[in-house]
Amino acid sequence: MKKLFVLFVGIFAFSGCSDTVTETITYMINEPIFMSAQEFRSSAKVTTRSEAISSHGKMCFYDGYIYISENEKGIHIIDNRNPAKPQNIGFIELIGNADLAIRHDKLYADSFIDLVWFDISSPYKPILEGRLENVFQGAIPIPENNYGIDYNYGYNYDGNEGVIVGWKLTMRTEAVNYSHEYLDGSWVTFATRPSGGSSGVGINGSMSRFALYEDYLYSVINNYMSIVDLSGEEPVKAVEKIAIGGNVETIFSYKDNMFMGTPTGMLIYSVANPLEPTYIVSVWHVFGCDPVVVENDIAYVTIHSGNLCGQNANELLIYDVSNVSSPQHLVTYSMTKPKGLGIDNGTLFLCDDGLKIFDASNPQTLIANKLAHYSGMEGYDVIPFDNVLMMIAEDGLYQYDYSDLNNIYQLSKLPIVKN
Repeated sequence: MKKLFVLFVGIFAFSGCSDTVTETITYMINEPIFMSAQEFRSSAKVTTRSEAISSHGKMCFYDGYIYISENEKGIHIIDNRNPAKPQNIGFIELIGNADLAIRHDKLYADSFIDLVWFDISSPYKPILEGRLENVFQGAIPIPENNYGIDYNYGYNYDGNEGVIVGWKLTMRTEAVNYSHEYLDGSWVTFATRPSGGSSGVGINGSMSRFALYEDYLYSVINNYMSIVDLSGEEPVKAVEKIAIGGNVETIFSYKDNMFMGTPTGMLIYSVANPLEPTYIVSVWHVFGCDPVVVENDIAYVTIHSGNLCGQNANELLIYDVSNVSSPQHLVTYSMTKPKGLGIDNGTLFLCDDGLKIFDASNPQTLIANKLAHYSGMEGYDVIPFDNVLMMIAEDGLYQYDYSDLNNIYQLSKLPIVKN
């Protein structure tokens, strides 16, 4: 929760005055649930039995298998060597997981503030190999309600009380001190509360906050980028976290650049020098949540409305980024409520009112060149690969064969079982 700051302005005919008034306020707030660092870091566990998927999350495809994160719980392992009959074969229990990336038979995943990695050379028997502590400082759970969180714990806590693993909604009553001062011809009131305690690299969906480039893993959380060196026997933190601003939500690696989606626009950073990401440009759009994907120097960005996203804009924006220093806006299309998207050899797959598929060879005529539309589900993210489209939705993992663009059809659905 942000610090309470209230500003009242009135015009008065006198100056040089000040006063302090104390009032009592009552409000609802999320207070942290702590777990000891020792318990938290010993909780990761691999099971060879499958666990029913109860909610959708990020996903990564690697060497015939799909790895699906169930937010803050762990990672489901799906044998997808036959996309018509995917098999749920195992589960990695990992508190605080949201994102993952795979490189050379190693699965790297976040566990709130830590990076944990596994050997998945045998997907039926993953092996926990290690944990790099405090890589993602400031990573905290997302409350399941619309109330604020305790600012002091949520962003400023020193870790002495353990790791935040959840929230409890609490009613608080406390004093608020109002300091009145006459400034520049106006009365100003400040309110303050007392301070208190296959190719070797997996393919991620567009909603991912993890991206790989050369021997490095890049992650974006809140307003910071972290870089981990994967070239050695064990991952090591390559640099101190880098402030990038913009509250970055997604990251996409293309050539030697990182394209990042934020609530207010697309950021582009060069990683030509992998350890010194360099800001290139920002492309602003109306306020809304967004991911971005790029192919053949064309960037596709979706923005969607929602409680955490701001305004009510729902659009697909397309840019020419052949000159990354000066992206050119090509066209904007109105959508229903788009989320994840993927592009494969000029075919665009978009989670919007289900799943929409377009011939994107000419951005200016994209809407007129719709190839298919499957409705009746709420898609979250997609991965197109080798003529198979994998889509995670609220009610399951859907897969489609698009080897013949004139005859795209559904291969399978692995259902999500709500608790």
